[in-house]
Amino acid sequence: MDNTGGPTLFPLHRCKTIHLVRHGQGIHNVEGDKNYKAYLSPEYFDAHLTTLGWQQVDNLRKHVHASGLFKRIELVVTSPMLRTMQTAAGVFGGDGYKDRMDILPLMVANTGYSDRSAISSLDCPPIMAHELCREHLGVHPCDSRRSISEYQCLFPAIDLSLIESDEDTLWKANVRETKEEVMARGIKFLNWLLTRKEKEIAVVSHNGLLFHTVNAFGTDCHPFVKKEICKRFANCELRSMVIVDRSMIGSDSSITNYPGKIPSAANLPSEAADEKILEKDDNLNDK
Repeated sequence: MDNTGGPTLFPLHRCKTIHLVRHGQGIHNVEGDKNYKAYLSPEYFDAHLTTLGWQQVDNLRKHVHASGLFKRIELVVTSPMLRTMQTAAGVFGGDGYKDRMDILPLMVANTGYSDRSAISSLDCPPIMAHELCREHLGVHPCDSRRSISEYQCLFPAIDLSLIESDEDTLWKANVRETKEEVMARGIKFLNWLLTRKEKEIAVVSHNGLLFHTVNAFGTDCHPFVKKEICKRFANCELRSMVIVDRSMIGSDSSITNYPGKIPSAANLPSEAADEKILEKDDNLNDK
């Protein structure tokens, strides 16, 4: 049977829903979209969101609340860069931050020239950072990050514990990742997501990482479906996908499956009852 054009079945507990989000417009995007060489400018180091970028964040926040996504998302994973953590906090953070010693803000006021009030960490999904979902690494200063200790002051309630090095050891001034390396890193990140217990996860990342990663998929789909999967991401675009654990990378068991083994003889030991049911089934199949 040719499975490329028809439906496919897979156990639900081996699937996760992921909501892929590109960050809002950054200061580097404004000139870089006009002239690619602008990305080489040192003034765009760890680029922050523009005023328009924050408007895009506000619009996406309204959408995730109106659509019900906000209540369903169990975890947000963000790239540890200024523009992505601003986006993650702005879209998925809590409302009405008040200065309380026992509650840390997701983002402190005015982070990254934002002219924004502090964002609360109350009543929102946990947000953690992971280096595997960073942008295409190397050469472009906008893709080089600050120290983790500096980020901890700006984003106190974002979990940065998975970042191994305080300083940025991944970005190289004279060596840029190949597209194949970016894709491999993205797939490694998806495999890590499969090991998480959460079933519905939002990922805030970058166009390069997202685009090269999703392009590894869709070859077994209808061309229109592949096009849906593999197109580039606009600023603050959210695209919902399902990832399937074909190799049993995760260890989740089903909470909805029901075995349906009801012995016909209640007093028989379970193994004997199973054997009796199998024997009965064999007899029926012979007929």
